[in-house]
Amino acid sequence: MCAKKFEFPDPVLLTTTEEVARICAKLKLEPYVTIDTEFVREKTYWPELCLVQLSGTEDVVLIDTLAPGLDLSPLSDLLAAPDCIKVFHAARQDLEIFLHLFDQLPRSIFDTQVAAMVAGFGDQVGYDSLVGAITGRTIDKAHRFSDWSARPLTPAQIAYAAADVTYLRVVYESLHQQLKEQGRLRWADAEQAILTEETTFRPDPRRLWEKLKARTSNRRMLGVLREIAAWREGAAQEADIPRQRIIRDESLLEIAAIRPTDTDGLSRVRGVTRGFAEGRMGAGLLAAIRAGLDLPEGALPKAPSKSDKARPSAALVAMLRVLLAAKCEEHGVAPKLVASADDLDRIALAERDVSALKGWRKELFGLDALALVRGEIALAVVDGQVMIKPMAGEIFSDVASGQDVAE
Repeated sequence: MCAKKFEFPDPVLLTTTEEVARICAKLKLEPYVTIDTEFVREKTYWPELCLVQLSGTEDVVLIDTLAPGLDLSPLSDLLAAPDCIKVFHAARQDLEIFLHLFDQLPRSIFDTQVAAMVAGFGDQVGYDSLVGAITGRTIDKAHRFSDWSARPLTPAQIAYAAADVTYLRVVYESLHQQLKEQGRLRWADAEQAILTEETTFRPDPRRLWEKLKARTSNRRMLGVLREIAAWREGAAQEADIPRQRIIRDESLLEIAAIRPTDTDGLSRVRGVTRGFAEGRMGAGLLAAIRAGLDLPEGALPKAPSKSDKARPSAALVAMLRVLLAAKCEEHGVAPKLVASADDLDRIALAERDVSALKGWRKELFGLDALALVRGEIALAVVDGQVMIKPMAGEIFSDVASGQDVAE
């Protein structure tokens, strides 16, 4: 694509509540506004918001969220406006920030990364790649890892931050039109529904132990691990420091395995200092260990047993994977968006409560996947392309009886 000249308003840095209120009131009246954030998180549990970029038809503004005395409630009102679409790229971290800041998620969300996957731009396409594909322009990412908490912001930082919302307008309009022409706007809406649920950004602390993937079937160990993982999450949030700085994953797993009950035993765990064990954090951790030890047998979690779990035919899963690739190639959509590896395993095992067998995924892939599992269709290569061919019932009877099947 040839590069095209795009004209955008010069970005304006806002540092007062009055300025923020004025622009947010104006942007609320527009059909859509593009949004991005810059933040730092290396030393904190919660992201420290440093900058909010907004772009409308006539305005490109950067809200300096670190400006003294700045009230961001007008921004909250803008984000809550139902008739103004809020356009993000890869929205999850931005939405998490706003949920923590305002205790509610923005309304009327459009995520161009999700839309690009639906439109056929591949899995989790980056913003700069998407801008290049749609506009032919190159985004300078030199300031991607800037310290956004440092003040004053440089002109180069301001230009970089503004580009994250100006070209996003072109990307949004192009993707929206493409999805409309393809009849896939409802696909994108279905994929973005998860971004409207607070549980997406506030997971249950008592489920976090599952992510540690303890290689054990000892239910008592898993019970202790559940309690101490939930304790760590609460402690990290309260202290506003990363959970790994409270105590590392490998130390949690060791604690769950050996289950120390006093400061001496706790201090012998790798990664746990004597000071930690004897302090307030150590007391809280020991209390969580005791809570896990006191759980009745019936309340202990159970690890899924790989040996008990049915295993699908590897060959059938491989055929489903080929079918998925072929259907996604035909329709120009990212395979990762349609079906996961777990989906394919479950379809091969004749399970039906599978995401790939619901909604638009069922139309695009699920019905053919079920037909393949039932032996009603076959895959063939025609002129270098994978094609779906119906199977006649008599072919199977011939094969079953050991007869040769003619070409």
